[in-house]
Amino acid sequence: MVRPSSSAHAAPAERSAVGVGLGEASRFWLTLGLVSFGGPAGQIALLQRELVERRRWLSERRFLHALNYCLLLPGPEATQLATYLGWLMHGVPGGLIAGGLFLAPSVLVLIALASGYALWGQLPLLVAVFTALKPAVLAIVLVAAWRLGQRILATPLLTGIAAAAFLALVVLGLPYPLVVLAAALGGLVVGRWRPQLLMAPGRGGGAAAPAAAEPEEPAGPEGPGAPIHGDHTPTPAHARFSRRRLAATLLAWGLALLGPLALLTATGGWEGTLALMARFFTRVALLSFGGAYAVLPYVVQGAVEQFGWLSAAQMVDGLALGETTPGPLIMVVAFVGFMGGWNGSLGHWPSAVAATLVTVWFTFLPSFGFILAGAPLVEASRDDLRLGAPLTAITAAVVGVIASLAVVFARPVLWPDGQFAVPAAVVLLLALWALLQWRWSVPQLIGAAAVGGGVAGAVLPWLAARLA
Repeated sequence: MVRPSSSAHAAPAERSAVGVGLGEASRFWLTLGLVSFGGPAGQIALLQRELVERRRWLSERRFLHALNYCLLLPGPEATQLATYLGWLMHGVPGGLIAGGLFLAPSVLVLIALASGYALWGQLPLLVAVFTALKPAVLAIVLVAAWRLGQRILATPLLTGIAAAAFLALVVLGLPYPLVVLAAALGGLVVGRWRPQLLMAPGRGGGAAAPAAAEPEEPAGPEGPGAPIHGDHTPTPAHARFSRRRLAATLLAWGLALLGPLALLTATGGWEGTLALMARFFTRVALLSFGGAYAVLPYVVQGAVEQFGWLSAAQMVDGLALGETTPGPLIMVVAFVGFMGGWNGSLGHWPSAVAATLVTVWFTFLPSFGFILAGAPLVEASRDDLRLGAPLTAITAAVVGVIASLAVVFARPVLWPDGQFAVPAAVVLLLALWALLQWRWSVPQLIGAAAVGGGVAGAVLPWLAARLA
């Protein structure tokens, strides 16, 4: 690959505005929202495969730099990462569109499913489809951990950090935020006294590694050459830090929070259901470190025990719905909001939908604010070696985190009733083969698994009936 001369150094930044327009990017974000199964690990794997490997919109190091920031924030990591990358490509409109389209399909699906659940008291799960989807998602997570490990674990110390993070989560059961904090502190100490332990000569995989030429890779569908946002691509004008832009972002963020809260209070009172939901789910958003499972006990305590918006049995059913729909698992709060509005209004559907939208708005608004306000500062730190060492250690720990999620996810997929599920294992092996040998994209795999599961669910009962 021929490197551009210094006079053409800004070409990739120009390409980001021309080669990948906002409309094309928006179509991708919508597709992502429709197929983003598998929780944060699967969703981050999907983003990495599609944006880094296939489309070449940004380099691995730019991707990981953004991911490290999102991992430190409260809220759903994959949603924040999509918002960050949309912002990097097309500014504030791109970030809002990316995050919004990432969430919208799961909101609409959960409203539809919750409506059916509330009307008929049944859980309308497509069992056969999701029986095939779950091992396919497990394959996505395994491949993500493998590929990320190949790129990141360039030194024995980084491999040790990944292994320690894996054992801390799987064996010791330590909280996820504690693991990330320990990795960051370890990277800070090592970066100060022995930084060479975090760097591999000739490789640019880590955030603390010295600047190096991007490796030559096969051309993706967006064209040959380096990524649009590569390791040395100048920061786009809209992504550079500006005090004025930061002040405007913080003002808009505050108005988006306080304006709707004031309106809900004026119409229903400070102790009204919608105002209570707004305040409660804002607290949920700010406390949701460590993923959805870490904050769900707090949601149950408030929504079920304190406010009585829904019963414990309904909460369990809502969690099952959240597990089988695209989008972040914390989107189960949309079901909580719907049932709270439904039960509180004696079955008035518009009230239930209004409660759902309030819940979603106040749960995810903090994530958008953290990204749009903080991302310019994060971009400005890309070449700051003081931040590079702890971020490199965090990235290594992420490999272990993803591997631990694969282990946790494998238990209910491969041993659902305490016995080994041979059909799930077959689907898992086929999915691994499709990803590694046929180079399928994640949407292709998800689509094939859904269709295969649906066909099997329709045909097998018919054959059993005929044979009987």
